[in-house]
Amino acid sequence: MPTVTRVFIARLAGLAVYDPNGEQVGRIRDVVARLRSGGRRPQVVGFIAEMPMRRQIFLPIGRVISVDPASIVLNSGVVNLRRFQQGPAELLVLAQLLDLRVTTPTGATVTVVDVAMESDRPDQWALGRVAVQELGGRLGRRGQLRQFDWEELTGLVEPTTIQGTESLLNVLEKMRPADLAHAVQELPPERKHAVAAALDDERLADMLEELPERQQVEILARLDHERAADVLEEMDADDAADLLAELPPHERALLLDLMAPEESAPVRALMKYLPNTAGAVMTSEPVILTPDATVADALARIREPHLSPAVAAQVFVTRSPVDTPTGRYLGAVHFQRLLREPPGDLLGGVLDNDIDPLDPQRPLAEITRRMATYNLVAMPVVDESDRLVGAVTVDDLLDHLLPRDWREQHE
Repeated sequence: MPTVTRVFIARLAGLAVYDPNGEQVGRIRDVVARLRSGGRRPQVVGFIAEMPMRRQIFLPIGRVISVDPASIVLNSGVVNLRRFQQGPAELLVLAQLLDLRVTTPTGATVTVVDVAMESDRPDQWALGRVAVQELGGRLGRRGQLRQFDWEELTGLVEPTTIQGTESLLNVLEKMRPADLAHAVQELPPERKHAVAAALDDERLADMLEELPERQQVEILARLDHERAADVLEEMDADDAADLLAELPPHERALLLDLMAPEESAPVRALMKYLPNTAGAVMTSEPVILTPDATVADALARIREPHLSPAVAAQVFVTRSPVDTPTGRYLGAVHFQRLLREPPGDLLGGVLDNDIDPLDPQRPLAEITRRMATYNLVAMPVVDESDRLVGAVTVDDLLDHLLPRDWREQHE
């Protein structure tokens, strides 16, 4: 039995789905409703749930025994893992209704901000109340929030209705970049590009890094050149280099010229190396400190929230300068060693120099064998002058060893 008889669907986004034993089986990403004739309200037929490995599946409403704002519970832990495909008479509530401009009974134009699903008996849910917001005034103030019954509004299912992005962005902003990228991939093309255009540069850069290369290029091509260059500046240098390598030469050169020199320099450096070598896949901005820095200094650096776990797993120690290419490479300190040493000790006294660094032209196959042999999370890359130019992390390896279309594979 459902524990509530009305729930607004935007509040369900990201909600955990549990089996009867309390084991989580996925998270809600959208609600599927089927259009009905005779002016009847669309019937809720199920949920789109995201499972491990980001596979999106369909959960029929008949499998659900409890719906409330805290969780959704299924009647069994056995689910059909077939990937969801939208039918011709089906509506994705969050993806297709949020931000629609519709008309009220008085003729006013308003924007949909949420839709409620309502139940009068078990397993029977339909779309009911619609929360809308009046269009803002000249001073940019938000309009008043109001609610209407589904049948009172005109334009909810008309494909020509203008659709914005604000309410959908409010749902998406809570997602991790990888989940955001996957959710955006599922949107209709024009909706996808509208969302991408509405994201700020940093958030869009994070999302692009998680998309397949084909879709990265597609989204970047829809931005004006100045905006595209700004987004590339926000990306990690190695990801920006990979994306630029997919563009035509004239487009690549134009965007590099539009980027700030200090941002384009590491990208240009990475693009000089042969594909599938240490230089081509490495991260050019690992954590680097001098030997007179303390353990406490190193721990403070690796706590920075923007660092990925693989980059934050170790600190590389070099002579000044510490920007790549650095002074002479001395060694590395793993974060576990940092946790064991007194905070005031100098890095020069605790570093490990037993692992031979890579040269930039080292092939991926050899790097993979060495990292697997020594159980390494990252390896330093040095040039002929023993200067650190970057580091190959396990994330870098996986991105280049997996099939090019792995982000689009859901099975």
